[in-house]
Amino acid sequence: MIYLELFMEFFHIGLFSFGGGYATLPFLFHIAETKDWYTTKQLTDMIAVSSITPGPVGVNVATFAGYTTSGILGSIIATTSVVLPSIIIVIIISKLLEQFKHNEYVKSIIYTLKPAGCGLLAAVGVNMFLNDMSLYGIILFILLFILSCFKKLDPLVYLGVSAICGLVLCYLLPVV
Repeated sequence: MIYLELFMEFFHIGLFSFGGGYATLPFLFHIAETKDWYTTKQLTDMIAVSSITPGPVGVNVATFAGYTTSGILGSIIATTSVVLPSIIIVIIISKLLEQFKHNEYVKSIIYTLKPAGCGLLAAVGVNMFLNDMSLYGIILFILLFILSCFKKLDPLVYLGVSAICGLVLCYLLPVV
């Protein structure tokens, strides 16, 4: 039964999250709040690890969430079900692309969905920031934000610095 639930939840995520892997975060956050599969803290960790590993963030998080929920088979089911809607939709749209390429309704829907996705992502980010951030995390965020305003580095540099600081803070300093 857990496998069917995993399939349905992640199929739903894959079907209704427009805009890439980070657009899945509101759905994943909802799962953390309503199911006992993983906590919001584990979700934060999943996002951090997924951001620095190869592959799409949404797929990486689905794989990890499936694994924490139900082992290797759970990760296979979650990963497959999160990408399955996209595969189905791409196949259908590729067959009908010429008919809808210049359709104003389709353009309007896509134009409307982009800011809605950004708003959902911002809401989850603020919620995670307010609920799961330690004093060290807030200080690191402020320092890296200021640095990014003055020095344009590759985002992987900031992710790497954050990962190293997180490891150091996690294992060497007490939680504040």
